[in-house]
Amino acid sequence: MIINPIGIMVDSLRLGLRDGLKKSKELGADGVQIYAVSGEMDPANLSAAARKELRNYIASLDLQISALCGDLGGHGFQDQTVNAAKIEKSKRILDLAVELGSSVVTTHIGVVPEDRNDPIYQTMLQACEELGVYASSLGAYFAVETGPETSSHLKSFLDNLSTKGVSVNFDPANMVMVTGDDPVQGVYTLKDYIVHTHVKDGIRLRQADPRQVYGSLGYKPMTHESIAEAATSGDTYRELALGEGHVDFDRYFQALQEIGYKGYLTIEREVGEQPETDIASAIAFIQKYK
Repeated sequence: MIINPIGIMVDSLRLGLRDGLKKSKELGADGVQIYAVSGEMDPANLSAAARKELRNYIASLDLQISALCGDLGGHGFQDQTVNAAKIEKSKRILDLAVELGSSVVTTHIGVVPEDRNDPIYQTMLQACEELGVYASSLGAYFAVETGPETSSHLKSFLDNLSTKGVSVNFDPANMVMVTGDDPVQGVYTLKDYIVHTHVKDGIRLRQADPRQVYGSLGYKPMTHESIAEAATSGDTYRELALGEGHVDFDRYFQALQEIGYKGYLTIEREVGEQPETDIASAIAFIQKYK
């Protein structure tokens, strides 16, 4: 039996913020994750009064914010020439999360090179160190989403940082679809870093180069549109409804319980023409384990 609260990625409902929040409550969620990189949720567009009003509105629905999504896309933090601006914006998203009552901002940082002497590795390490120190000063976490590299390699990267301010948003489907890594073993490997999770399923059609999927320098920059298109009709992987892919949820949920994870299981649905129906089915799927 699992005791974790269930979250919904509001943007997956494609209803806009307020309607998405109301629908999340109707569907039975305990909390929500919200993109906070552009539009009305861009920290630059939210005054202090607007932040207070939004926090009160979410509370009035008896919801919590499981996390904000601060994924800025592109090449992650691989490009030294743009990192200063990305780090600054990421800090403002962390500020916003804390003001709204959450301690987690999830993101993709780009694919961590295998060679730690690679200049890109060092550039990413430097950016994450700065963000980790800042997040820790707020009692918060900047959570790297799994998928671009194996769990063991991600752990070795995180182990080089001075704090756990940069931690992990664990997405089992990304691991199955892109690297072919075992998400169950990944839970045990990354147990000291997991602060948020996504609930998603999928299959791998053929071996993929993570650098092409997640936009490393020298490759096409990552966008969520390109990720969704590849997951729908590409030739390397498919996102599927929970239970229809290769994530072994019996063992995966058991692993999360065994490491003592008590945080959110947040449903993310990046494909499909009926997101509300799919997310309702996902909640029912998770409830079977409660």
